[in-house]
Amino acid sequence: MEEKREKNYRLINMEDVQAREVSWLWYPYIPYGKLTIVQGDPGEGKTTFILHLAALLTKGEPLPNEEVDVQREPVNVIYQNAEDSLEDTIKPRLLEAGADCNRVLVIDESVDCLSMTDERLVRAIRETGAKMVVLDPIQAYLGADVDMHRANEIRPVLKQLGNIAEEYGCAIILIGHMNKASSSKSTYRGLGSIDFQATARSVLVVGRIKDDTTLRVIAHDKSSLAPEGTSIAFRMDKEKGFTWEGVYDITVEELLSGESRGQKTKDAKSFLAEILAEGQMSCNEITEAARERGIKKKTLWNAKKEMSIDSVKVGSQWYWTL
Repeated sequence: MEEKREKNYRLINMEDVQAREVSWLWYPYIPYGKLTIVQGDPGEGKTTFILHLAALLTKGEPLPNEEVDVQREPVNVIYQNAEDSLEDTIKPRLLEAGADCNRVLVIDESVDCLSMTDERLVRAIRETGAKMVVLDPIQAYLGADVDMHRANEIRPVLKQLGNIAEEYGCAIILIGHMNKASSSKSTYRGLGSIDFQATARSVLVVGRIKDDTTLRVIAHDKSSLAPEGTSIAFRMDKEKGFTWEGVYDITVEELLSGESRGQKTKDAKSFLAEILAEGQMSCNEITEAARERGIKKKTLWNAKKEMSIDSVKVGSQWYWTL
């Protein structure tokens, strides 16, 4: 035993380590070669979001909040879902999203269920060159003997899965439900051990906007490799279908606590009515006063638009007036 330990002993000198930049499937939300978690309450649109993201990737089209002139090559996607039927749920959703279904692959689980450490997963990634791999939901792919609440059991599984992502340069996305805890921090809302969130390099939360039943938001809760990205909204409407709605001014804490943008805009409108009650004021002064009140610039501009506040240029300065 002692001889074996000696053979495994090796010191790495950081001078000999070759530094490299992180590459991205979708900056700054989903890195290549790492694990990303997408979590949210049931029915909030996690699977719909991922399938529409996959559709854009299979066609080589720009992703949300990405420059239109970004050149992308279509990529293959491996999508495993243990909860929905391929025939009546997944395929119709992919078609509705406009995906190139020839680039969406599924490992057959009709005989044997797949796990995160399954050799079939490695083989499929190697043979297809898939750049995005989705396991939905997390608990279905841990393996029958792994307790998702025990850190000592899930760590080696996640480590092996992370090694697969790194070796093949693909982004592996784990879809997870959230528990019913009242905490607004998503770190403590994910099902199972906190090690899931600790191991993932990026964590995205999908949630519903309280005062708009068709609107969902993707909020960046954890980003270990880049600054956190802005929240992005999408709409799920029974009549109009799915649409990307762009940047949305809300934090993950506000999303989980049920606070809506409507309330934030209402607060900004009250602030503007107060500060402009006695006449015009320069845009710079208003923006600075709003910042001190904790009102973001985008929220301020939304309130200005809804209140039909005029902008007048005097010399080199812009002034707002009710």
